[in-house]
Amino acid sequence: MRSDVERWFAARTIQYPQWTVEELRSAKGGRTVSVVLPALNEESTVGDVVAAVLPHTSTVDGRRLVDEVVVVDSGSTDRTAEVAASAGARVVRREDVVPHLPPVPGKGEVLWRSLAATTGDLVVFLDSDLVEVDVGFVPALLGPLLTVDGVHLVKGFYRRPLRMENSEADNGGGRVTELLARPLIAALRPELSGIVQPLGGEYAATRELLESVPFAAGYGVEIGLLLDTAHRYGVDAIAQVNLGVRKHRNRSLRALGVMARQILGTVLRRCGLPDDGGPYAQFAQVAGEWLPDETEVRLGDRPPMREVLAAER
Repeated sequence: MRSDVERWFAARTIQYPQWTVEELRSAKGGRTVSVVLPALNEESTVGDVVAAVLPHTSTVDGRRLVDEVVVVDSGSTDRTAEVAASAGARVVRREDVVPHLPPVPGKGEVLWRSLAATTGDLVVFLDSDLVEVDVGFVPALLGPLLTVDGVHLVKGFYRRPLRMENSEADNGGGRVTELLARPLIAALRPELSGIVQPLGGEYAATRELLESVPFAAGYGVEIGLLLDTAHRYGVDAIAQVNLGVRKHRNRSLRALGVMARQILGTVLRRCGLPDDGGPYAQFAQVAGEWLPDETEVRLGDRPPMREVLAAER
């Protein structure tokens, strides 16, 4: 690694998070914390993710680590909302937040709208398809925000098993990360090449940051936030914490192709390189013939939420 990246990595990488919940409650002071789970048809896992967060809402000596747990439902057609509510989360429908703006598909849209549905000074995002969630994820992500001056974004990193239908490989998850995101960062934004999991869905940030930057469409949201944080505050505003192991539903190569296309577009646009999006063609064999199947790729950003809320006042 470059010397500047080595310096950042040594200063801002927490390999063994050791904060106790009590220490973090004390460091929290008067700040508030929201935990947000974006969800789309995750009835089999969302309840367990909520259950891993709820212990941190317990009050001890008048203090608690987490002030609200919110599941933002992105149009689920299964029992996701019902399961999340039964588990103890407040459930918000995507359409009911900033309702004068019609929603567009994608994860970035849901995370962006969650800012108008929550109030925490600090916001923790957790994917709702996680399996065997560690109750320590939230404290670990909050640690640098509560104890290190100048940090605005904390990324989780982890070992990612590749979970297939009938087996599990010890490593191999995060294919888009290793084949696209990290090479792109190394080429175009090498100062960020020390980030282990640039696309990971487990991270925490200050509301000051989140409301001041645009949100990229769909799966470009994580890498967009990473690049925008570095541009706005510098790389030292970013920290990363080892969360151990992250297990989730692995997607097909076909689905990963669409994800990669959206991530590529987000990076190119933030690096001042043209990319107009549009249809993305993939090919499948049908009755012996290879035929195109096109997916419309959205690359437009939502504006900073601070601007949207100010316009409503």
